[in-house]
Amino acid sequence: MDWWRFRSRSFFSEKEDGKYLWGLRSMARVYGSCSCRCSESWCALVQQNSRDEVICEALKKEQTVLMKSSPADLVTETDKNVEKMILCILKEKFPSHSFIGEESVADGAASILTDNPTWIIDPIDGTTNFVHRFPFVAVSIGFYVNKQSEIGVIYSCVEDKMYTARRGQGAFCNGHQLSVSGQENISKALIVTELGSNRTPEIVKTVLSNMEKLISIPSHGVRALGSAAINMCMVATGGADAYYEMGIHCWDVAAGALIVREAGGIVLDISGDTFDLMSRRVIAASSKAIAKRIAQEVQIIPYQRDDQE
Repeated sequence: MDWWRFRSRSFFSEKEDGKYLWGLRSMARVYGSCSCRCSESWCALVQQNSRDEVICEALKKEQTVLMKSSPADLVTETDKNVEKMILCILKEKFPSHSFIGEESVADGAASILTDNPTWIIDPIDGTTNFVHRFPFVAVSIGFYVNKQSEIGVIYSCVEDKMYTARRGQGAFCNGHQLSVSGQENISKALIVTELGSNRTPEIVKTVLSNMEKLISIPSHGVRALGSAAINMCMVATGGADAYYEMGIHCWDVAAGALIVREAGGIVLDISGDTFDLMSRRVIAASSKAIAKRIAQEVQIIPYQRDDQE
């Protein structure tokens, strides 16, 4: 199925299947607000992770936790199972499309963005939160064509908040249109960021130094929710005025970048230049003035690009 037909078709399931049907109807309402009708596979895709309450039920159980790149970079069987479920649905419907998934890349798959229609998936953004039952956990899916973001969906599972955006059609949360705060004075800004998973002493020192610089401007404060996707949604809602981070991956921000832009915000590289999805660094802000000030203050931490082998 071609991607433009995918964007225009709508054939919702008539199956009376409790949460699944509710999920389809919920997504239909959200995308109706975006003036975007989507196929059953897309509308079911994110909420289907709650069909059997996959993530929320797993939060109640003990998890087998494995380390990836560091003691702070964690993965669980739920991460892998959710990604497999999402990929199974998508590959069946769109066999000619490309896919970049966090756990697939961890297992050795390539992380290359081409002009081909591409789905970029983070099955659980905030895995450390998930392990500790800290309630900011999200499924994030971005859809790109010709390296341009077309659709972004972030589902904050515990909060039951569905954030959606379609290029040129605005950003929404549970059907309500979003707008950034519009704040331009960093002294009045609330900023979100993360400590990241790298525990190299020099990098930790730089991360903390960057936070200190921004707090000392002074700003209203710095917060960390533990999920890049939810951090970006906070900017889109106006709850936060800016988010910045280095060391994240394309799947962390693929959906969020579009949601922020469609809510009227700006997304830049940490240097203040054009945002590059594969560069592993981002500033998302309510205004260009705040984004540029953050770029001016922080020290850049070099990370290998996602598309660099």
